[in-house]
Amino acid sequence: MDDLNPLAGTAHLLEEVDKKLMVLLRDGRTLIGYLRSVDQFANLVLHRTIERIHVGNDYGDIPRGVFIIRGENVVLLGEIDREKESKLPLKEISVDEILDAQRREQEQRQEKHRLISKALKERGLAVNTDIINEDFC
Repeated sequence: MDDLNPLAGTAHLLEEVDKKLMVLLRDGRTLIGYLRSVDQFANLVLHRTIERIHVGNDYGDIPRGVFIIRGENVVLLGEIDREKESKLPLKEISVDEILDAQRREQEQRQEKHRLISKALKERGLAVNTDIINEDFC
């Protein structure tokens, strides 16, 4: 009977209210915060939210406070296991350091894409940079 209820999926999110969640967004950002509200469109309100940036085995947390997320932007959502959270094999670094590391990583990725595009162009191939996937570079 649940198959006929269009809200069955988002209604299950009500069980997650007041729990600490990790939310992966379509634009690649990772948010961690306490779920305070959810509606029928899976729009979320997170409280005491941080944006976590990963570069290699390092991470940095940027405080964001109350964060409203449109449901269509959520790719993945899950509860944080507090025991495992304290045992992460990652090293926390300052916000400035992680942002600098992220910038360097993006520059390296862009240079790699530029070199691949140049090599393909020299061979007479055109490449659509919008569809290049990092996994294939």
